[in-house]
Amino acid sequence: MPRVPTKNRRSKPVSAKRPSPPYVFSRLSPVETTAVYESYWRFAAERQAILMRRARGAPSPWTNDPVLLRHKFTNAYRAADRVSQFLIAQVIYRGAHHAEEIVFRILLFKLFNKIETWHLLQRHLGELSWKGFDAARYASVLTRARAAGIRIYSAAYIMPSGRSTFGSAEKHRNHLALINHMMKDGIVNRLTSASSLGAVYEALRSYPTLGPFLAFQLAIDLNYSPVMHFDEMTFVVPGPGARDGIAKCFSSRGGLSEVDLIKLVADRQDHEFEQRGLRFERLGDRRLQLIDCQNLFCEVDKYARVIHPKVMGLTGRTRIKQVFQARPEPLALWFPPKWNINGLLAKQLQRTRP
Repeated sequence: MPRVPTKNRRSKPVSAKRPSPPYVFSRLSPVETTAVYESYWRFAAERQAILMRRARGAPSPWTNDPVLLRHKFTNAYRAADRVSQFLIAQVIYRGAHHAEEIVFRILLFKLFNKIETWHLLQRHLGELSWKGFDAARYASVLTRARAAGIRIYSAAYIMPSGRSTFGSAEKHRNHLALINHMMKDGIVNRLTSASSLGAVYEALRSYPTLGPFLAFQLAIDLNYSPVMHFDEMTFVVPGPGARDGIAKCFSSRGGLSEVDLIKLVADRQDHEFEQRGLRFERLGDRRLQLIDCQNLFCEVDKYARVIHPKVMGLTGRTRIKQVFQARPEPLALWFPPKWNINGLLAKQLQRTRP
């Protein structure tokens, strides 16, 4: 009969070493900034001041900054840029208000991202709608335009051709095929049933040619519409330019990711402006959102090529390509009504009009 161990019996020592516990936590080292980080806030304040001076009808030049005078930069608020303003006022909130028509118009506009292309299609085809969409007719208009030497794509984004998926040697035919595929595949239902901005992004990422950068930008554009209502402070995807700007702004990230750093500057914006004695005039009561802070990292990357030429980023680029050209037409700002800032902004501009 086997012996039953008693309570007092000493157990034998274990010969094998116990595995060490997993290493879970580590202390973050301090985040260390560079001179470009200082320029990030000064650039944001001055770029916004330029916008507000223009909106108040002040004559050019709107700044004394020689780099901002010579080169083209996007606004501190992404939604205040010329193309975004056209998208909001002339594409999203003009036309049929059915969700499928709004989504179709946004996809059509943003895949080319060029105001002149939208006008071109309207002149030849009339109302642009999913109900009357004929990819062959749309493609014919764009093919003729290209043959006449007309650029149909914006230079802001690099759009993959889509040839490997849709088969055409003409990029615009592939993008029209992509729109057709997305609409018939039920993208509208996927977007309207999404539980978060991140879910919208993932739905868009599932389609060919829509990489991380394009999918995020398109998610933000769709979120301007009445089709969805997500907080822009809940999700961000750093683009290549933003990653370059972050690399220039921080000599040590202290263990934080690029997303963490975008959230950090968004959270600290009021303190950072105040600490430097900078006046940043908001659009109404709207603070800079994650998408805006992400864009500002991209713009300060370009700005630093002139102001801080010795600070090298990830790509090593040293020049700013686009030259600023003042537009004579008056600037009228209008934002998604759901933001509730249009009335505030109108009063704000009137109070201090020169």
